Amino acid sequence: MSSDEVGRYITQCLNMSLDLSGESSYTNSFKIKVLKDGFLFVPRLPASYILDNELYQRIYKITNSAIYPLKSLLKQSTMYLVATNDENFGNKRAFYYPWTDISRRLTISDMNAYLASHTNQSIEIMQGVAINYDQVTSILIAGNSGSGKSYTLTYFLTILFMKDISELYIIDPKCDVPARWAHIYGLDNHTLFPTQEMSSSDFVSRCNELLAKLVKTIYERQRILYTDPHHQFKHLTVCIDEVLALTDGLPKKIKDSFFSLLSQISLLGRATSVHLLLISQRFSNDAIPIAVREQANVCLQLGNINKKTTQFLFDVDPDGILVPTGKGTGLFQITDNTHPFQVLPLLTPTYKIKDGIL
Repeated sequence: MSSDEVGRYITQCLNMSLDLSGESSYTNSFKIKVLKDGFLFVPRLPASYILDNELYQRIYKITNSAIYPLKSLLKQSTMYLVATNDENFGNKRAFYYPWTDISRRLTISDMNAYLASHTNQSIEIMQGVAINYDQVTSILIAGNSGSGKSYTLTYFLTILFMKDISELYIIDPKCDVPARWAHIYGLDNHTLFPTQEMSSSDFVSRCNELLAKLVKTIYERQRILYTDPHHQFKHLTVCIDEVLALTDGLPKKIKDSFFSLLSQISLLGRATSVHLLLISQRFSNDAIPIAVREQANVCLQLGNINKKTTQFLFDVDPDGILVPTGKGTGLFQITDNTHPFQVLPLLTPTYKIKDGIL
């Protein structure tokens, strides 16, 4: 479809579905202007309707499903008002609706061949969507049981390890998928999991020792940056599975120490290339500190998507976002200097996992 055809189509959909007290494009009350990266809803003021967030979100819900599968609108937390270059003052402002191509799942049939042809330091999330690990602070992966968290985690670990992007440390309180992945890839010396003799407090105390070691590394690297601001460090990533289960029922002193160390790594780690990769069913305040959640700039929510499940990771109401169905689907957000603000429908990559992990 050409830009003019898309514009006429969106205008027709809004005329039929948007109740503006009898006002429509036929009465010259608004017009649609299609751009390369989205479209403008240009109202002609004065008008009988109010330009507010409620109207912005109503237009979003109508058009997002109407233009599928041509494009996917990027959900905004509040109305996105921009100025236009129209000479008529009544048309000098507009609602802006940015869009992107429909999310498509990345399928890797041969991991070795894929790695041979993708030698850069980026991590592909979907077709055409990748993250530069140099821009990552922390990665959070949330979802209910059976949503595909473990499968998604093994993809991140495999790419980070096989591309030699980052040195890995793994904390697995259940001695489950991450521990088995580490064993198969020869990272037993960098893996912590509880033994039968350990209590929960003993295990988290050992975790705190590892995290304290990483905090010490951060301060050592900061001293290097003091004299050499452009020094490039090898990335260090600590992966912690089932964070909520790990901290549940701990004595306050041990839990506070754990939270304090996580906060220090999250707040200070980016400049020194030290990262967190955290997995949990939810990231409420009893799972991780608020500072860790706010500093994380790569967030994935898998499984059931609604306002309740997304409240901890995203600032937007998911109502109106067209989320695919099935395992390994949900919402994805990356916040950095390269990507625009966006919450995208997520389809996690498909690839063959080595036997014995899942």
